[in-house]
Amino acid sequence: MEMIEEIDVACSSTFIKFIGVGVVNTIVGASVMFCLYNIFHVSYWISSACNYIIGGVVSFLLNKYFTFQNKQKNISQVLWFCVNLGVCYGLAYGVARSMISWLCSSMGVSKQDNISLMAGMCLYTILNYLGQRIIFQCKVSK
Repeated sequence: MEMIEEIDVACSSTFIKFIGVGVVNTIVGASVMFCLYNIFHVSYWISSACNYIIGGVVSFLLNKYFTFQNKQKNISQVLWFCVNLGVCYGLAYGVARSMISWLCSSMGVSKQDNISLMAGMCLYTILNYLGQRIIFQCKVSK
């Protein structure tokens, strides 16, 4: 029973830290993404990708050292982190766009894309947290 309690405490504290780091990344990244899409009329994919390119470096450093307290110098962590970002990004925004296009087919493309961008951010956060836990707390970092 103690091991389950330890896992619960570790999960809740890392998840809270992860969300805090995510709030900073979300404010900056979402601002960039929605400005590019709505003001500068940059495409859906480029706008959303810029969000994660900008937030990726900050997210890696803060989550590695602050959230998961992983002090290892390991190039494989960087590579796995990049793979994780790419997979989470593609899945989250691809699923969000397909789902919102289907659910909101009566809306204009711009409204659909804005809703998809928001839904993609939410789905990405969940997938990315799970991926980073694996990278920084499991066998990938050892």
